[in-house]
Amino acid sequence: MASTIVALATPPGIGGLAVIRISGEKSFEIVDKIFVGRTKISETPSHTIHYGKIIHNNEVVDTVTVSVFRKPNSYTGEDVVEISCHGGMIVANEIIDLCIENGAEIAKPGEFTRRAFINGKLDLSQVEAVADIIHSTTRLAAQTASRQLIGNFKKRLDEIIQNLMNIAGLLELELDFAEEEIELVEKHQIIEKLENVVQYCSSLAESHRSAEILRNGFYVGIAGFPNSGKSTLFNTLLQKHRAIVSPIPGTTRDYIEESLYIGDIHVRLVDTAGVRSSDDIIEVEGIRLVENVLQMSDLILVINDATKGIHHSDELAEGIRRKHPDREVIVVQNKVDLLQYDRVEGISAKHNLGIENLKELIAAKAKVSFSREQDALINQRQAKLLAEAANILQNAIASIKSGFDNVAIAIDVRQAAEKLGEITGKKWSEDVLNQIFSNFCIGK
Repeated sequence: MASTIVALATPPGIGGLAVIRISGEKSFEIVDKIFVGRTKISETPSHTIHYGKIIHNNEVVDTVTVSVFRKPNSYTGEDVVEISCHGGMIVANEIIDLCIENGAEIAKPGEFTRRAFINGKLDLSQVEAVADIIHSTTRLAAQTASRQLIGNFKKRLDEIIQNLMNIAGLLELELDFAEEEIELVEKHQIIEKLENVVQYCSSLAESHRSAEILRNGFYVGIAGFPNSGKSTLFNTLLQKHRAIVSPIPGTTRDYIEESLYIGDIHVRLVDTAGVRSSDDIIEVEGIRLVENVLQMSDLILVINDATKGIHHSDELAEGIRRKHPDREVIVVQNKVDLLQYDRVEGISAKHNLGIENLKELIAAKAKVSFSREQDALINQRQAKLLAEAANILQNAIASIKSGFDNVAIAIDVRQAAEKLGEITGKKWSEDVLNQIFSNFCIGK
Protein backbone atom coordinates (compact mmCIF):
# COMPACT_ATOMS: atom_id res chain seq x y z
CA MET A 1 0.00 0.00 0.00
CA ALA A 2 1.34 3.44 -0.96
CA SER A 3 2.06 5.83 1.88
CA THR A 4 -0.18 8.79 2.65
CA ILE A 5 1.60 12.01 1.73
CA VAL A 6 1.17 15.62 2.81
CA ALA A 7 2.60 18.94 1.64
CA LEU A 8 1.85 22.62 1.31
CA ALA A 9 0.17 23.11 -2.08
CA THR A 10 0.38 26.92 -2.12
CA PRO A 11 3.55 29.04 -2.23
CA PRO A 12 5.23 29.44 1.17
CA GLY A 13 5.07 32.82 2.85
CA ILE A 14 2.56 35.31 4.16
CA GLY A 15 -0.81 35.34 2.40
CA GLY A 16 -4.53 35.23 2.89
CA LEU A 17 -4.75 31.45 2.62
CA ALA A 18 -2.56 28.39 2.65
CA VAL A 19 -3.68 25.01 1.28
CA ILE A 20 -2.34 21.73 2.64
CA ARG A 21 -2.88 18.68 0.45
CA ILE A 22 -3.07 15.11 1.77
CA SER A 23 -3.34 12.04 -0.47
CA GLY A 24 -3.48 8.32 0.27
CA GLU A 25 -5.43 5.56 2.00
CA LYS A 26 -5.13 7.16 5.46
CA SER A 27 -6.08 10.70 4.42
CA PHE A 28 -9.51 10.72 6.06
CA GLU A 29 -8.30 8.84 9.14
CA ILE A 30 -5.46 11.32 9.70
CA VAL A 31 -7.65 14.40 9.28
CA ASP A 32 -10.30 12.99 11.64
CA LYS A 33 -7.63 12.94 14.38
CA ILE A 34 -6.92 16.65 14.13
CA PHE A 35 -10.10 18.21 12.69
CA VAL A 36 -13.28 18.94 14.63
CA GLY A 37 -16.40 19.83 12.65
CA ARG A 38 -20.04 18.85 12.50
CA THR A 39 -19.24 15.54 10.78
CA LYS A 40 -16.21 13.28 10.62
CA ILE A 41 -14.38 13.65 7.34
CA SER A 42 -14.40 9.87 6.89
CA GLU A 43 -18.21 10.00 6.85
CA THR A 44 -18.62 12.87 4.39
CA PRO A 45 -19.41 12.50 0.67
CA SER A 46 -16.92 13.34 -2.05
CA HIS A 47 -16.52 16.85 -3.41
CA THR A 48 -17.83 18.58 -0.31
CA ILE A 49 -16.34 21.33 1.86
CA HIS A 50 -16.56 21.40 5.66
CA TYR A 51 -15.88 24.14 8.21
CA GLY A 52 -14.28 23.42 11.55
CA LYS A 53 -11.17 23.69 13.72
CA ILE A 54 -7.75 22.05 13.82
CA ILE A 55 -7.17 20.99 17.43
CA HIS A 56 -3.90 20.07 19.14
CA ASN A 57 -3.60 19.35 22.87
CA ASN A 58 -7.12 20.73 23.35
CA GLU A 59 -6.09 24.06 21.83
CA VAL A 60 -7.32 25.57 18.57
CA VAL A 61 -4.54 25.79 16.01
CA ASP A 62 -6.74 27.49 13.37
CA THR A 63 -10.24 27.62 11.92
CA VAL A 64 -10.19 25.92 8.53
CA THR A 65 -12.21 24.50 5.67
CA VAL A 66 -11.62 20.93 4.55
CA SER A 67 -12.32 19.78 0.97
CA VAL A 68 -12.97 16.07 0.44
CA PHE A 69 -12.23 14.12 -2.76
CA ARG A 70 -12.86 10.39 -2.68
CA LYS A 71 -11.01 8.01 -4.98
CA PRO A 72 -10.95 7.60 -7.91
CA ASN A 73 -12.48 11.04 -8.52
CA SER A 74 -9.56 13.12 -7.31
CA TYR A 75 -6.42 14.67 -8.75
CA THR A 76 -4.22 11.75 -7.72
CA GLY A 77 -6.86 9.02 -8.07
CA GLU A 78 -6.51 8.40 -4.30
CA ASP A 79 -8.49 9.72 -1.33
CA VAL A 80 -7.50 13.38 -1.11
CA VAL A 81 -8.12 16.05 1.52
CA GLU A 82 -7.22 19.72 1.12
CA ILE A 83 -7.11 21.84 4.27
CA SER A 84 -7.43 25.60 3.71
CA CYS A 85 -6.04 27.54 6.65
CA HIS A 86 -4.93 31.13 7.18
CA GLY A 87 -1.74 32.09 5.35
CA GLY A 88 1.63 32.27 7.01
CA MET A 89 4.10 29.48 7.64
CA ILE A 90 3.59 29.03 11.40
CA VAL A 91 0.04 27.68 11.22
CA ALA A 92 0.54 25.77 7.95
CA ASN A 93 3.69 24.09 9.23
CA GLU A 94 2.00 23.12 12.49
CA ILE A 95 -0.87 21.46 10.60
CA ILE A 96 1.60 19.61 8.36
CA ASP A 97 3.52 18.45 11.46
CA LEU A 98 0.27 17.18 13.00
CA CYS A 99 -0.49 15.20 9.85
CA ILE A 100 2.98 13.65 9.97
CA GLU A 101 2.60 12.81 13.67
CA ASN A 102 -0.59 10.95 12.80
CA GLY A 103 0.81 8.81 10.00
CA ALA A 104 1.49 10.93 6.90
CA GLU A 105 4.83 11.39 5.15
CA ILE A 106 6.08 14.61 3.62
CA ALA A 107 5.58 14.49 -0.16
CA LYS A 108 8.50 14.52 -2.56
CA PRO A 109 8.64 17.11 -5.36
CA GLY A 110 5.88 16.37 -7.86
CA GLU A 111 4.67 13.29 -5.97
CA PHE A 112 0.98 14.21 -6.18
CA THR A 113 1.17 14.52 -9.96
CA ARG A 114 3.34 11.40 -10.16
CA ARG A 115 0.58 9.45 -8.41
CA ALA A 116 -1.95 10.98 -10.82
CA PHE A 117 0.09 9.49 -13.68
CA ILE A 118 0.58 6.10 -12.01
CA ASN A 119 -3.17 5.91 -11.31
CA GLY A 120 -4.10 6.80 -14.88
CA LYS A 121 -5.51 10.26 -14.17
CA LEU A 122 -2.96 11.97 -16.44
CA ASP A 123 -0.63 10.79 -19.20
CA LEU A 124 2.98 11.97 -19.43
CA SER A 125 2.23 14.73 -21.94
CA GLN A 126 -0.41 16.09 -19.53
CA VAL A 127 2.00 15.79 -16.61
CA GLU A 128 4.51 17.93 -18.49
CA ALA A 129 1.71 20.39 -19.30
CA VAL A 130 1.06 20.80 -15.57
CA ALA A 131 4.65 21.96 -15.07
CA ASP A 132 4.39 24.31 -18.05
CA ILE A 133 1.21 25.91 -16.72
CA ILE A 134 2.79 26.46 -13.31
CA HIS A 135 5.86 28.09 -14.84
CA SER A 136 4.10 29.97 -17.66
CA THR A 137 5.31 33.54 -18.10
CA THR A 138 2.90 34.55 -20.88
CA ARG A 139 -0.78 34.07 -21.67
CA LEU A 140 0.03 32.27 -24.94
CA ALA A 141 2.27 29.76 -23.16
CA ALA A 142 -0.43 29.09 -20.56
CA GLN A 143 -3.09 28.65 -23.25
CA THR A 144 -0.95 26.18 -25.20
CA ALA A 145 -0.14 24.20 -22.06
CA SER A 146 -3.84 24.21 -21.11
CA ARG A 147 -4.78 22.67 -24.46
CA GLN A 148 -2.17 20.02 -23.81
CA LEU A 149 -3.46 19.41 -20.28
CA ILE A 150 -7.08 18.87 -21.31
CA GLY A 151 -5.88 16.18 -23.69
CA ASN A 152 -5.86 17.73 -27.19
CA PHE A 153 -2.29 16.57 -27.82
CA LYS A 154 -2.93 13.15 -26.29
CA LYS A 155 -6.04 12.66 -28.43
CA ARG A 156 -4.13 13.54 -31.61
CA LEU A 157 -1.26 11.19 -30.74
CA ASP A 158 -3.63 8.36 -29.82
CA GLU A 159 -5.34 8.72 -33.21
CA ILE A 160 -1.99 8.60 -35.02
CA ILE A 161 -0.80 5.61 -33.00
CA GLN A 162 -4.01 3.72 -33.73
CA ASN A 163 -3.75 4.50 -37.46
CA LEU A 164 -0.15 3.26 -37.50
CA MET A 165 -1.13 0.05 -35.74
CA ASN A 166 -3.96 -0.45 -38.27
CA ILE A 167 -1.51 0.01 -41.15
CA ALA A 168 0.92 -2.48 -39.59
CA GLY A 169 -1.93 -4.93 -39.12
CA LEU A 170 -3.01 -4.66 -42.77
CA LEU A 171 0.56 -5.15 -43.97
CA GLU A 172 0.88 -8.29 -41.85
CA LEU A 173 -2.55 -9.57 -42.91
CA GLU A 174 -1.61 -9.30 -46.58
CA LEU A 175 0.99 -11.99 -46.00
CA ASP A 176 -1.85 -14.51 -45.51
CA PHE A 177 -3.04 -13.73 -49.03
CA ALA A 178 0.38 -13.58 -50.66
CA GLU A 179 -0.28 -16.56 -52.97
CA GLU A 180 -3.51 -14.96 -54.22
CA GLU A 181 -1.62 -11.64 -54.72
CA ILE A 182 -4.40 -9.77 -52.94
CA GLU A 183 -3.54 -6.23 -51.83
CA LEU A 184 -5.76 -5.17 -48.91
CA VAL A 185 -4.81 -1.52 -49.31
CA GLU A 186 -2.92 0.15 -52.12
CA LYS A 187 0.68 0.97 -51.30
CA HIS A 188 0.40 4.57 -52.51
CA GLN A 189 -2.36 5.12 -49.93
CA ILE A 190 -0.15 3.74 -47.16
CA ILE A 191 2.70 5.98 -48.30
CA GLU A 192 0.41 9.01 -48.27
CA LYS A 193 -0.80 8.25 -44.73
CA LEU A 194 2.74 7.68 -43.46
CA GLU A 195 3.98 10.87 -45.12
CA ASN A 196 1.24 12.84 -43.33
CA VAL A 197 2.40 11.42 -40.01
CA VAL A 198 6.03 12.22 -40.85
CA GLN A 199 5.09 15.80 -41.66
CA TYR A 200 3.16 16.19 -38.40
CA CYS A 201 5.93 14.68 -36.28
CA SER A 202 8.70 16.63 -38.01
CA SER A 203 6.78 19.89 -37.72
CA LEU A 204 6.16 19.38 -34.01
CA ALA A 205 9.77 18.35 -33.38
CA GLU A 206 10.97 21.49 -35.14
CA SER A 207 8.63 23.59 -32.97
CA HIS A 208 10.77 22.70 -29.96
CA ARG A 209 12.70 25.97 -30.21
CA SER A 210 9.56 28.10 -30.48
CA ALA A 211 8.11 26.18 -27.53
CA GLU A 212 11.21 26.99 -25.51
CA ILE A 213 10.72 30.66 -26.36
CA LEU A 214 7.12 30.48 -25.17
CA ARG A 215 8.22 28.58 -22.07
CA ASN A 216 11.30 30.59 -21.09
CA GLY A 217 11.06 33.88 -22.96
CA PHE A 218 12.53 35.46 -26.11
CA TYR A 219 16.27 35.98 -25.54
CA VAL A 220 17.68 39.24 -26.91
CA GLY A 221 21.45 39.61 -26.67
CA ILE A 222 22.90 43.13 -26.81
CA ALA A 223 26.40 43.18 -28.27
CA GLY A 224 28.78 45.81 -29.63
CA PHE A 225 32.03 47.67 -29.11
CA PRO A 226 32.73 49.40 -25.77
CA ASN A 227 30.89 52.70 -25.25
CA SER A 228 28.47 52.04 -28.10
CA GLY A 229 25.59 52.53 -25.67
CA LYS A 230 24.70 48.91 -24.87
CA SER A 231 24.20 49.42 -21.15
CA THR A 232 22.34 52.69 -21.67
CA LEU A 233 19.95 50.92 -24.05
CA PHE A 234 19.62 48.06 -21.55
CA ASN A 235 18.59 50.50 -18.80
CA THR A 236 16.27 52.43 -21.11
CA LEU A 237 14.41 49.32 -22.26
CA LEU A 238 14.01 48.20 -18.64
CA GLN A 239 13.10 51.73 -17.53
CA LYS A 240 15.39 51.40 -14.54
CA HIS A 241 19.06 51.83 -13.71
CA ARG A 242 20.27 48.23 -13.80
CA ALA A 243 23.62 48.32 -15.60
CA ILE A 244 26.48 50.69 -14.74
CA VAL A 245 26.95 53.33 -17.43
CA SER A 246 30.33 55.04 -17.74
CA PRO A 247 32.43 56.76 -20.41
CA ILE A 248 35.29 54.47 -19.42
CA PRO A 249 35.58 51.55 -21.91
CA GLY A 250 35.14 48.07 -20.47
CA THR A 251 32.77 49.04 -17.62
CA THR A 252 30.60 45.95 -18.19
CA ARG A 253 32.76 42.99 -17.20
CA ASP A 254 30.07 40.29 -17.07
CA TYR A 255 26.71 39.83 -18.74
CA ILE A 256 23.56 41.09 -17.01
CA GLU A 257 20.16 39.53 -17.63
CA GLU A 258 16.73 40.99 -16.86
CA SER A 259 13.16 40.33 -17.96
CA LEU A 260 10.68 42.76 -19.46
CA TYR A 261 7.31 42.45 -21.15
CA ILE A 262 6.48 44.01 -24.49
CA GLY A 263 2.73 43.57 -24.53
CA ASP A 264 2.21 39.89 -23.74
CA ILE A 265 5.68 38.88 -24.91
CA HIS A 266 8.23 37.86 -22.30
CA VAL A 267 11.65 39.16 -23.34
CA ARG A 268 14.88 38.08 -21.65
CA LEU A 269 17.26 40.98 -22.23
CA VAL A 270 21.01 40.34 -21.86
CA ASP A 271 23.64 43.09 -21.76
CA THR A 272 27.14 41.86 -22.60
CA ALA A 273 30.68 43.12 -22.23
CA GLY A 274 32.00 45.32 -25.03
CA VAL A 275 34.07 43.44 -27.61
CA ARG A 276 37.68 44.71 -27.86
CA SER A 277 41.28 43.70 -27.22
CA SER A 278 42.16 43.96 -23.52
CA ASP A 279 44.86 42.92 -21.05
CA ASP A 280 42.46 43.08 -18.09
CA ILE A 281 41.93 39.44 -17.09
CA ILE A 282 38.41 40.10 -15.72
CA GLU A 283 37.35 42.00 -18.81
CA VAL A 284 38.79 39.28 -21.05
CA GLU A 285 36.71 36.67 -19.25
CA GLY A 286 33.62 38.86 -19.70
CA ILE A 287 34.28 39.08 -23.42
CA ARG A 288 34.58 35.28 -23.59
CA LEU A 289 31.18 34.99 -21.95
CA VAL A 290 29.71 37.09 -24.76
CA GLU A 291 29.88 34.06 -27.08
CA ASN A 292 27.86 31.95 -24.65
CA VAL A 293 25.20 34.66 -24.44
CA LEU A 294 25.00 35.07 -28.20
CA GLN A 295 24.68 31.31 -28.68
CA MET A 296 21.58 31.18 -26.47
CA SER A 297 20.05 34.38 -27.91
CA ASP A 298 17.09 34.26 -30.28
CA LEU A 299 17.85 37.77 -31.56
CA ILE A 300 21.17 39.61 -31.42
CA LEU A 301 21.26 43.42 -31.47
CA VAL A 302 24.63 44.85 -32.43
CA ILE A 303 24.66 48.39 -31.10
CA ASN A 304 26.66 50.78 -33.30
CA ASP A 305 27.92 54.20 -32.27
CA ALA A 306 26.69 56.14 -35.30
CA THR A 307 29.04 59.06 -34.51
CA LYS A 308 31.93 56.77 -35.54
CA GLY A 309 30.24 55.95 -38.84
CA ILE A 310 27.16 53.91 -39.65
CA HIS A 311 29.35 51.05 -40.92
CA HIS A 312 31.65 51.07 -37.88
CA SER A 313 30.19 47.80 -36.50
CA ASP A 314 29.46 46.03 -39.80
CA GLU A 315 32.50 43.78 -39.58
CA LEU A 316 31.62 42.83 -36.00
CA ALA A 317 28.04 42.01 -37.05
CA GLU A 318 29.24 39.87 -39.95
CA GLY A 319 31.59 37.99 -37.65
CA ILE A 320 28.71 37.23 -35.29
CA ARG A 321 26.57 36.03 -38.22
CA ARG A 322 29.32 33.65 -39.33
CA LYS A 323 29.73 32.22 -35.82
CA HIS A 324 25.99 31.99 -35.22
CA PRO A 325 24.37 31.40 -38.63
CA ASP A 326 21.07 30.26 -37.11
CA ARG A 327 20.63 33.49 -35.13
CA GLU A 328 19.20 36.72 -36.51
CA VAL A 329 21.59 39.66 -36.15
CA ILE A 330 20.43 43.26 -36.50
CA VAL A 331 22.65 46.35 -36.39
CA VAL A 332 21.05 49.19 -34.40
CA GLN A 333 22.37 52.68 -35.02
CA ASN A 334 22.70 54.49 -31.68
CA LYS A 335 23.46 58.14 -30.77
CA VAL A 336 21.72 59.38 -33.93
CA ASP A 337 20.79 62.55 -32.02
CA LEU A 338 24.48 63.57 -32.20
CA LEU A 339 24.63 63.40 -36.00
CA GLN A 340 24.54 66.94 -37.33
CA TYR A 341 24.17 66.32 -41.05
CA ASP A 342 23.27 62.73 -41.89
CA ARG A 343 19.68 61.59 -41.37
CA VAL A 344 20.10 58.03 -40.12
CA GLU A 345 17.28 55.81 -38.92
CA GLY A 346 18.09 54.56 -35.47
CA ILE A 347 17.83 55.36 -31.78
CA SER A 348 19.21 57.49 -29.02
CA ALA A 349 19.27 55.23 -25.98
CA LYS A 350 20.30 58.16 -23.79
CA HIS A 351 17.38 60.38 -24.84
CA ASN A 352 14.78 57.61 -25.38
CA LEU A 353 14.45 58.33 -29.10
CA GLY A 354 13.26 55.50 -31.35
CA ILE A 355 12.95 53.11 -28.40
CA GLU A 356 9.28 52.33 -29.05
CA ASN A 357 10.11 51.43 -32.66
CA LEU A 358 12.87 49.12 -31.42
CA LYS A 359 10.45 47.47 -29.00
CA GLU A 360 7.99 46.90 -31.84
CA LEU A 361 10.79 45.32 -33.89
CA ILE A 362 11.72 42.97 -31.03
CA ALA A 363 8.07 42.03 -30.52
CA ALA A 364 7.59 41.34 -34.25
CA LYS A 365 10.66 39.06 -34.33
CA ALA A 366 9.41 37.21 -31.25
CA LYS A 367 5.94 36.68 -32.71
CA VAL A 368 7.41 35.12 -35.85
CA SER A 369 9.05 32.50 -33.61
CA PHE A 370 5.72 31.22 -32.30
CA SER A 371 3.17 32.45 -34.81
CA ARG A 372 1.68 28.98 -35.46
CA GLU A 373 -0.77 27.64 -32.89
CA GLN A 374 0.66 24.47 -31.44
CA ASP A 375 -0.93 21.35 -29.99
CA ALA A 376 1.65 21.35 -27.20
CA LEU A 377 4.68 23.05 -25.75
CA ILE A 378 7.13 20.51 -27.13
CA ASN A 379 10.06 19.85 -24.82
CA GLN A 380 13.39 18.22 -25.56
CA ARG A 381 12.22 14.72 -24.58
CA GLN A 382 9.14 14.92 -26.79
CA ALA A 383 11.04 16.48 -29.71
CA LYS A 384 13.57 13.62 -29.64
CA LEU A 385 10.83 10.98 -29.73
CA LEU A 386 8.92 12.78 -32.50
CA ALA A 387 12.07 13.06 -34.62
CA GLU A 388 12.90 9.38 -34.05
CA ALA A 389 9.36 8.34 -35.06
CA ALA A 390 9.57 10.47 -38.22
CA ASN A 391 12.92 8.91 -39.19
CA ILE A 392 11.60 5.37 -38.67
CA LEU A 393 8.54 6.10 -40.83
CA GLN A 394 10.73 7.60 -43.55
CA ASN A 395 12.62 4.29 -43.60
CA ALA A 396 9.28 2.47 -43.87
CA ILE A 397 8.25 4.65 -46.82
CA ALA A 398 11.58 4.00 -48.54
CA SER A 399 11.10 0.26 -47.96
CA ILE A 400 7.63 0.33 -49.54
CA LYS A 401 8.93 2.16 -52.59
CA SER A 402 11.75 -0.35 -52.89
CA GLY A 403 9.33 -3.28 -52.76
CA PHE A 404 10.60 -4.73 -49.50
CA ASP A 405 8.77 -7.46 -47.64
CA ASN A 406 5.71 -6.40 -45.62
CA VAL A 407 7.13 -7.86 -42.42
CA ALA A 408 10.07 -5.44 -42.33
CA ILE A 409 7.79 -2.48 -43.16
CA ALA A 410 5.28 -3.44 -40.47
CA ILE A 411 8.08 -3.68 -37.89
CA ASP A 412 9.14 -0.10 -38.67
CA VAL A 413 5.57 1.18 -38.47
CA ARG A 414 5.03 -0.50 -35.09
CA GLN A 415 8.34 0.88 -33.78
CA ALA A 416 7.28 4.39 -34.79
CA ALA A 417 3.97 3.91 -32.95
CA GLU A 418 5.88 2.79 -29.85
CA LYS A 419 8.07 5.91 -29.98
CA LEU A 420 4.97 8.11 -30.06
CA GLY A 421 3.52 6.04 -27.22
CA GLU A 422 6.51 6.98 -25.06
CA ILE A 423 5.43 10.63 -25.29
CA THR A 424 2.17 9.87 -23.52
CA GLY A 425 3.63 7.24 -21.23
CA LYS A 426 2.34 4.03 -22.78
CA LYS A 427 5.91 2.91 -22.21
CA TRP A 428 8.04 4.53 -19.49
CA SER A 429 10.89 3.97 -17.08
CA GLU A 430 11.74 5.24 -13.61
CA ASP A 431 14.59 7.29 -15.10
CA VAL A 432 12.15 9.10 -17.40
CA LEU A 433 9.75 9.81 -14.53
CA ASN A 434 12.56 11.01 -12.28
CA GLN A 435 13.75 13.39 -14.97
CA ILE A 436 10.27 14.81 -15.56
CA PHE A 437 9.37 15.22 -11.90
CA SER A 438 12.73 16.73 -10.96
CA ASN A 439 11.34 20.04 -12.25
CA PHE A 440 8.25 19.92 -10.06
CA CYS A 441 7.80 21.69 -6.75
CA ILE A 442 6.74 20.03 -3.49
CA GLY A 443 2.96 20.06 -3.18
CA LYS A 444 2.20 19.55 -6.87
